[in-house]
Amino acid sequence: MKNSREIKEFISQNSNLFWYIPEDKKTEISHEFLVETILNYGDMDSVVQLFHILGINKVAEIFFNSINLSERRKGNYHEITINYFTQVFKKYAH
Repeated sequence: MKNSREIKEFISQNSNLFWYIPEDKKTEISHEFLVETILNYGDMDSVVQLFHILGINKVAEIFFNSINLSERRKGNYHEITINYFTQVFKKYAH
């Protein structure tokens, strides 16, 4: 799946969070990896912007699919991130 121009711009704005990915590959990261990185390491402005771009329901779907897929994938999220966003999505995503 190709990322939209808006997602590519968002990734570029948060490029420092993807420091270990080669520049020419950053704009093609998956939504799953984007959500994981922003929820774990982004600031509140970037989280809100992610919700605006993908929609809170889509972000919640990606998040829950990822943490329920396997213990290894769940381990990619910080424990506090899982706790916080589980509560946020239970309250605001439908």
